[in-house]
Amino acid sequence: MNPRILDVGNTAFTVEFGNLISPALLAEVNALDAAIARERGNPAFAGIIETVPTFRSLTIIYDPLATSRETLESALQGLLDETEHAPLRAGRHWRLPVCYGGESGPDLDHVAAASGLDTREVVALHAETEYSVYMLGFLPGFPFMGDLPPALHLPRRTEPRVRVPAGSVAIATGLTAIYPWESPGGWHLLGRCPVPLFDARCPAPALLAAGDRVCFEAVDSATCSTIAADCAAGRIDPHRWCIAEATQP
Repeated sequence: MNPRILDVGNTAFTVEFGNLISPALLAEVNALDAAIARERGNPAFAGIIETVPTFRSLTIIYDPLATSRETLESALQGLLDETEHAPLRAGRHWRLPVCYGGESGPDLDHVAAASGLDTREVVALHAETEYSVYMLGFLPGFPFMGDLPPALHLPRRTEPRVRVPAGSVAIATGLTAIYPWESPGGWHLLGRCPVPLFDARCPAPALLAAGDRVCFEAVDSATCSTIAADCAAGRIDPHRWCIAEATQP
């Protein structure tokens, strides 16, 4: 599918690569995003304020006093040729602790029953799978990660919760995520991650980024509480759970 360019008001447009959630489309989105970042000193790309990547598209926000949609579309054509069949960006690799079940994961029993598994099998499947961060959205630092093992594919809850605690590790459809803030939510809660995913004081506030890989390590509730307290007090840098830095293709 050739990318489509769609209007988003008078100061933005979206480059849409397809209508699926797939690593191939994600690679094209990330490749275009990276290519634009490399061209920020190029006068043809002057006026770009921000780019917003999603599963399958990239929104470009620009200053209409500094450039125009037509100018940017023309400049993008050469970059779009580079994105076709782009490899998936090799991001960082994380192993994040999770306390599964109990108060931390009130939906674990339901997920096990709905999946025809016992709770230990659900935890093992979820924790042992390596996920790709497809995008950040919904909340600052909220990572949409895939893909879940097929046995854990469940629709969203029929009755969303008014409050989902910060750090909740959840699943829905074919994705898993971590809620960085307390918020409403309709995903199934399996556990809690004590590592903060967003800190506005940092140069890069979101801990995770699109293209990163994440796996989980089951820990008990006491360990989870200790990690949370140490992170809150600044005794532990959340980046310690990065087990491999990004590599260049």
